[in-house]
Amino acid sequence: MTHPLPVIFLMGPTAVGKTAVAVELVKRLPLEIISVDSALIYRGMDIGTAKPDHETLARAPHRLIDICEPNETYSAACFRHDALMHIEDIHKQQRIPLLVGGGMLYFKALEEGLSWLPEADPEVRARLEKDAEQIGWAQMHARLRTIDPVAAERIHPNDPQRIQRALEVYEITGSSMSTLQDKKNAIPLNYPLHKLVLNIENRELLHQRIEQRFDAMLAQGFAEEVRFMREQEGMHASLPSVRAVGYRQMWEHLNGEYDEIEMRRRGIVATRRYAKRQMTWLRSQKNVSTFDALDNTLINELVKKIGMLLK
Repeated sequence: MTHPLPVIFLMGPTAVGKTAVAVELVKRLPLEIISVDSALIYRGMDIGTAKPDHETLARAPHRLIDICEPNETYSAACFRHDALMHIEDIHKQQRIPLLVGGGMLYFKALEEGLSWLPEADPEVRARLEKDAEQIGWAQMHARLRTIDPVAAERIHPNDPQRIQRALEVYEITGSSMSTLQDKKNAIPLNYPLHKLVLNIENRELLHQRIEQRFDAMLAQGFAEEVRFMREQEGMHASLPSVRAVGYRQMWEHLNGEYDEIEMRRRGIVATRRYAKRQMTWLRSQKNVSTFDALDNTLINELVKKIGMLLK
C-alpha cells in the first residue's frame, strides 16, 4: 500500500543555490527540510560545506545536519534508515518532507533501497590504488578480510581488480559487498515521489560560482576550521569527513604537500569534477521537473509546481 502523503526531492549540482531556494519554499508551503549531504552531517564542518548558518537554521530547520563527529563514519544505509524515520515523523504532522541536497548516492539509496551495488567512483579507486602502491595488494586483501570475510574468501589475493571493487563498495556504501548481494529484494521508497532539479545550463557560469564560493570559504577561515579538525582525537586522512571535496585538499596543504595556491586550484578542480558527476547522474534520472536556478521567477514557479503536486 502506497502512502498518500508525498515526498519531494530538491536536487542539483553543488553551488547551484539549493539551500536558499529550500529556505524560501519552507516560508510559503507546509514543508520540512531533510538534508541529503554526506558532509553536512558532520559537526564542526561548517565553512567548507557551506552549511546554513544558525540564523537560517532557526528560520528553516534542516534535519540530518550536525549528527556525527568528523571521526565517525556514516553510510548510505545509515542515511536511508534515518531519512525514513524523519519522513514518517514529518508525515505524522501532516507536513511534506523536502529532501534537499546533492548527495547522489543518498538519494539513490533512499529511492531504490540497498541491494544494488554502486557505480565505480574514480576518486575512491584512485585512493585505493595509492594505498596499494604503499602497502601492496596482499595487505589490501587482508584489509578486505576484516570488513568482508566472505568476499575475501571468494577473491584471490592476486586479483587486485576484484579486491579493489570490494573495498570500493564498502567505502561508498558503508556495507560489505557480500551483505548487499545477500539482500535479494531492495525495498523502494513507498511514498509518492516528486523530483525537482535546479540547474544552471551555462557551465562556465556554474564554474564561476564554484570558484567564488571556494574563495569565500577561504576568506571565512576554512584553513582554521581544518586545523581544528586535525587536532581532534581519532582524526586521520582516510576518514570520510577528511575525504570530502575541499577538505582533502586543505588537509594535504596543511600537511605541507603543496602550497596555498595549489590547494586552491585543486580544491576548485575537485569541486568542478564533483558538480560534473552530479549533473551526469541527474541527467540519468527519470520523471524529473527541471528549473533554471537563475530564473527570477524560480521561487514562484516552484511554489506553483509543488502546490499542484500537493492537491
